[in-house]
Amino acid sequence: MLELPKSRVAAVQTSPVFLDTERTIDKACALVAEAARNGAQLVAFPEVFVSAYPYWNWLLNPIDGSVWFDRLYRSAIEVPGPEVRRLCAAAREHAVTLVIGVNERDPRRVGTLFNTNLVIGPDGELLGRHRKLVPTWAEKLTWTGGDGASLVVHDTPVGPLGTLACGENTNTLARFALLSQGELVHVANYIALPVAPANYNMAEAIRIRATAHSFEGKLFTIVACSTISAEIIDAMAAVRPEARTLLARPNSAFSGVIDPHGNLVGDSLIDAEGIVYADIDLGDCIQPKQMHDIIGGYNRFDIFDLSVNRSPRPPAQFHDAPAAAANGEDSQ
Repeated sequence: MLELPKSRVAAVQTSPVFLDTERTIDKACALVAEAARNGAQLVAFPEVFVSAYPYWNWLLNPIDGSVWFDRLYRSAIEVPGPEVRRLCAAAREHAVTLVIGVNERDPRRVGTLFNTNLVIGPDGELLGRHRKLVPTWAEKLTWTGGDGASLVVHDTPVGPLGTLACGENTNTLARFALLSQGELVHVANYIALPVAPANYNMAEAIRIRATAHSFEGKLFTIVACSTISAEIIDAMAAVRPEARTLLARPNSAFSGVIDPHGNLVGDSLIDAEGIVYADIDLGDCIQPKQMHDIIGGYNRFDIFDLSVNRSPRPPAQFHDAPAAAANGEDSQ
């Protein structure tokens, strides 16, 4: 008899310690411990939780915002690195699968930043990292786009797990690429975005995207969104006073868990800080597939053909001469 995993999952909705990497890692480790004490086997954190989202891109012109980019780059982390080791140790100590967003600094290309989700197993192993494929709108001033190498579904004790960051959860082909690998648990992490256009309800937009992915793929989506702390508002208001009003707009953050029918499991959080818990049973993913199995019988692969390039895309490829030829030796 087939038995699929049952587990308790946790979605953290809170803010980082703004541009303070060490203290944000401290906060993350403490929240992992709290979630584990409450029985969580998977803990999901917001997008770029370590340790800032570039709100200045939405509030300042690129010239005035450039000094903030410098601060963000200097506070970013390398993968692997000491901060990652601390997160891995926390996951191992508390036996949880951990998904957390970070600003990842490229170790060789100075000035290159990625919006990255880390996936860490309960044994403390770094299972993978997903780099956001396309930064959204004003985010293009900060992040370089990732490549297909990180469109991977990971085997974890809570089930086959994939992740996408914020707006790329709108990318139908990226989502299908994960579904096609058997994804049953999806972590979608976001930032609170109160500076969106007036007719854009960020909390509702997040919920709609999570519902769509769960209903289409017949899986569970765990949504973890950040909040905007008074510290962040104060920092931005110091350079643009209107930020105090702009960043206080409600309905900007949503965290919760959506089931394979598109229903909310348990409670959700809108704007408030906290941890949302839900008990999920991957056995619930089976019956809905009889209606709409879009990676099986509810598709036409003789008509549709998705090709995904998962090779890493370095900035240059070097074709060096063989060592013997380089030394002037006869290659015959």
